[in-house]
Amino acid sequence: MTASFTEGHSDPTVQPVPASVVQQVDAADTTLHNPKRAVVALGANLGNRLETLQGAIDALEDTPGVRVKAVSPVYETEPWGVEPGSQPAYFNAVVLLKTTLPPSSLLERAHAIEEAFYRVRDERWGARTLDVDIVAYADVVDDDPRLTLPHPRAHERAFVLAPWHDVEPDAQVPGRGPVAELLDLVTREGVAARKDLELHLPE
Repeated sequence: MTASFTEGHSDPTVQPVPASVVQQVDAADTTLHNPKRAVVALGANLGNRLETLQGAIDALEDTPGVRVKAVSPVYETEPWGVEPGSQPAYFNAVVLLKTTLPPSSLLERAHAIEEAFYRVRDERWGARTLDVDIVAYADVVDDDPRLTLPHPRAHERAFVLAPWHDVEPDAQVPGRGPVAELLDLVTREGVAARKDLELHLPE
């Protein structure tokens, strides 16, 4: 049963991780030296969507120089840019990372994870088994066409902003402003919180 995406901010039952807990986790993680914060958006609308998103989260955690710090609730989203009903709905989530990889290497890993889940890039807005998009990397603003930071359309998309706000209510989109304010400006039609589903931090 799909829950409605109601007015106001994201799911009020979701509590962000307390700063004190994050600090303890970071202090205990000796595998990363001078890590940067990154925000990654996940999406899937083919196959077992929830299993695919969890697999992508686990693959990110298995990447040397990457640690998954938070995983958002799941949202179900009508596909963009296509005729209504022509594709299955997406499951979407946002993952917060700490990483020592530069953006270019993180992008290569994102593409490798997509390929591992048989992502095919035949057409724009086409159905896909998995999307792994780097939404933001530290405070970097860069218009490099290979990897534009922050993601050039993230500030317009409720299916990115809503789960991001769930796990990081005070987050900012570099160069765009607070996620909470941007979320108030976008349409939420076709975006629904799936409270019956859950993704997990890697063990």
